[in-house]
Amino acid sequence: MTEITTYETLQAALNALAPELADRAAEMDDARRLPADLAGKMAAAGAFRMMTPKTYGGLELTAREFIEGVEQIARANASAGWCSMIACTTSMNAAYMAPDMATEIYAEPLTITGGVFAPMGRADVEGDGYRVSGRWQWGSGSANCSWLAGGCMVFEDGELKRLPSGAPDQRMMVFPASEATLHDTWHVMGLKGTGSGDLSVDNIFVPAARSVSLITDVPRETGPLYTFPAFGLLSLGVSAVAMGNARASLDAFKDLASAKKSQGSRKTLAERQTIQASFAEAEAQWRAARAYMMAELDETWAVALGVKPGEGIPVERRAALRMACTHMTRTGADICRTLYDLGGGASLFESSDLQRRFRDAHAMTQHIVTAPATWELTGRLLLDLPTDGGMV
Repeated sequence: MTEITTYETLQAALNALAPELADRAAEMDDARRLPADLAGKMAAAGAFRMMTPKTYGGLELTAREFIEGVEQIARANASAGWCSMIACTTSMNAAYMAPDMATEIYAEPLTITGGVFAPMGRADVEGDGYRVSGRWQWGSGSANCSWLAGGCMVFEDGELKRLPSGAPDQRMMVFPASEATLHDTWHVMGLKGTGSGDLSVDNIFVPAARSVSLITDVPRETGPLYTFPAFGLLSLGVSAVAMGNARASLDAFKDLASAKKSQGSRKTLAERQTIQASFAEAEAQWRAARAYMMAELDETWAVALGVKPGEGIPVERRAALRMACTHMTRTGADICRTLYDLGGGASLFESSDLQRRFRDAHAMTQHIVTAPATWELTGRLLLDLPTDGGMV
């Protein structure tokens, strides 16, 4: 395989892998995880290193290139796209770590990392590190990872540490996957192939140099990708999977409509006027949501290019990006629901891509960064109400 060093070589490698990702969707659903051999092929294609700093051999793509790469994978297989997105966003930890620690974790080209930002664990200050225990849900792709991370509330002398703002101090603790226990809890409706079960650690030691705060730490890497809002990138990643998944649903329905005839009718679905109108409306919804999100992405990236080290993206710009991401994710689910309905009885079968896309789309809407609560968060900012912008 050609060495993956540029966005163009990444696109070519992902395009070559797409048919297998699509063909093995049912296998992934049955296994409830990304098969190890397929994860290895994705790693070789660069699918997990799009956001890893170039300092450590990563691609360090632009935000738009990252989104288009994830979209490309998700169009073939949403679960694979989701695993790629999680591994890539987790690898951003490398930008915050001391070089020797980041090299140990991220420099190996086929390394896959994962983890959960939500602070479901506890980290007690101990010497030059932390004593960590916790259990985290939604550990997507963890079975294929060599390093994992878990968000923790930080305690010192038995007391919860707080930031100057009064908010709890929370950090991501990065640890070898061998120190974690994976729990078989992933029995779900959608994104079945992501293997997003629980992971836990019990009384492990994590050096301070292997902990990261995306809220208070300043990245050591100075490229615009790491100036870009971290939660904005995570939201974009979720939305990119939704975008690719909805595009694939449109493609699947087009194929079905060109061949299927309703019972008692001589016309194919594609020849029926009501179907034509509904399909055109769904296509327009997808194009509009994608264009809106990409426009907000490009505007935020332009701001990131001009931000000086230590400065941040204005909260109003971050909120605008989050709104567009939530809109794309939820519009994608609406599109998949419409096409599932238009497919009629054929959509019901597990062999139908329409039902898988429908299930996967609605699983995505449950992620915290694009869930309905995002509207409340961004709405408060739009209405000039006091709002903690740390999570925007």
